[in-house]
Amino acid sequence: MYNAVICRYHEIAIKGNNRREFEKQLIGNMRHFLRDKVNCKVRQVRGRIWLEHPDRNALFSETELAAVREILSRVFGLESFSPARLVSPEMDAIRDAVAQMAPPVFAARFARQQTVSFRIRARRSNKEFPLRSKEIEIDLAAVVARGLENDDRLTVDLDNADITIGCEVRHEFAAVFLETFRAPGGLPVGCNGRVLGLLSGGIDSPVAAYLAMKRGCFVDFITFHSAPYTPPESVDKVRRLAEKLNAYQPAGTLYVCNLAPLQKQIRDLCTERNRTVLYRRAMLRIAEKTAHRHHCGALLTGEAVGQVASQTLTNMSTINAAVDMLVLRPLCGADKADSIRIAEAIDTYSISIIHAPDSCTVFAPSSPATSVPRHIADAEEAKIPDYEALLDAIADQAEVFPAGVAR
Repeated sequence: MYNAVICRYHEIAIKGNNRREFEKQLIGNMRHFLRDKVNCKVRQVRGRIWLEHPDRNALFSETELAAVREILSRVFGLESFSPARLVSPEMDAIRDAVAQMAPPVFAARFARQQTVSFRIRARRSNKEFPLRSKEIEIDLAAVVARGLENDDRLTVDLDNADITIGCEVRHEFAAVFLETFRAPGGLPVGCNGRVLGLLSGGIDSPVAAYLAMKRGCFVDFITFHSAPYTPPESVDKVRRLAEKLNAYQPAGTLYVCNLAPLQKQIRDLCTERNRTVLYRRAMLRIAEKTAHRHHCGALLTGEAVGQVASQTLTNMSTINAAVDMLVLRPLCGADKADSIRIAEAIDTYSISIIHAPDSCTVFAPSSPATSVPRHIADAEEAKIPDYEALLDAIADQAEVFPAGVAR
């Protein structure tokens, strides 16, 4: 029934003079994800973006619409979208579209329930159109009733209808639609620069990356293993998480670093209780070096205040002091239930809960310190010969995986 998809954004609309830059980024992201998947044109006109079939006289197939729904549900910056029929901005053309489109949708709903409620929602940005929005709604409600032969099972509900028929009248076209799907909202990925996310195999760090993308950040990833003390499965797990996350952005790169050489030095030379904080400081330092090399403007972690021993205020402050770069912590005020809910929604949870040892478990202290002041951490690191050179070597030897988009 549809030859177009109307796409709506919300937060972008309140931007000022730089709104066009946000729109340009959003359209570019949409084209990136749609290419090679759906043959369509992406167009824009005053506050709306729409997809259009290349042949204006043709309709999208169900397969094409299913692909569009799957793709647009992952595009940050979009608030919602609706498969639509574009017609000329004339009342007769609008009536004909509703008369053709409504009956099969209502018939499918009647097959599942005894009564069906509906409403019409019209919006008229073309103020020269002869009918006002309310008059369009009344007119089209009569079209629906006639098409269903005034079936007494049909009712009008203006607040909570089973079926909402939408109509937008613009100067260029009129659009009629019967379904609206939610998109993730936020800002288009890339409009707020590039960050480097520390991606573990746990639940929280993938969620933090997702939330950073929602605020317009393009995310590259860095992870740490401790071969031969951790198995290859730990890296494979993180690669799968990166692929899942890259479904929401043009594919980010994954950097994989072996922390074991430094961990052995910490094990042999430093106080056992301080190991976890020292590991985290080293990870941030290596991540900072990698971020500078690849033009990332900030680091990103999945830390939440008080969640584990290294995430007390004192320890987080000590860890943070290891770098000069901005560290984003989207989950700092969240609890585990919040992270799990989002992880399930973005399909990372089932991967995150697969058991695989990570770097933080290697030579882990039996009773980690919950309060390591900065001067103590500095003194511990001073015990390690050529500490800075060791960090450089780990960063230099990172494996690089240009992760593909999950399919």
